Amino acid sequence: MKKQLLLLLFVASFTTFSQENTRKLGRPFFTGSANLTLGINENYTLFNDDDETFLEPSAIFFRAGFGYEFFNRVALSVNAGFDFHWNYATSAFPTYGTLRFNITENEGDAFFVETSYGKMWRPSNNYPNGNYYGVGLGWQIAGESRWNTIVRIDFHRKGIVGFENNRLDSVSFGIGFSFF
Repeated sequence: MKKQLLLLLFVASFTTFSQENTRKLGRPFFTGSANLTLGINENYTLFNDDDETFLEPSAIFFRAGFGYEFFNRVALSVNAGFDFHWNYATSAFPTYGTLRFNITENEGDAFFVETSYGKMWRPSNNYPNGNYYGVGLGWQIAGESRWNTIVRIDFHRKGIVGFENNRLDSVSFGIGFSFF
């Protein structure tokens, strides 16, 4: 009886240990973010006390998407968003795919790099068409359950006719989430 109990305890502990160390092959996720772009204030003058700042907000971007993470390292996602550049009175609706690679990962926290490519569509003649490119760095901070916080910096290039070289480039800082 003692041998059977000892064997049962050994098998139960081995099964529990092996389940904790089993690495998942992949998992689906949902993500969203809000980014803010800072631009140079054209009214700023050096050494002037007019309460003007050198940098001022110039655009806001909202993004949402869903994807699949493979082996806790590589993720592919499909995203859509709304970009509003109030300095230029320009709005854009990018739809794009993203490839994300986790450079380091530790207990759910991940430092990552990602690249995006897609198109901007126009629901009316007031919005621009063109290509969309993006590259960024970010840090995913593990949450208590399946929600994670994401802090990021991104470079965006939108092909819009009428701007210098027919494109609008911007660097943005953002905060977002992922839900696994």
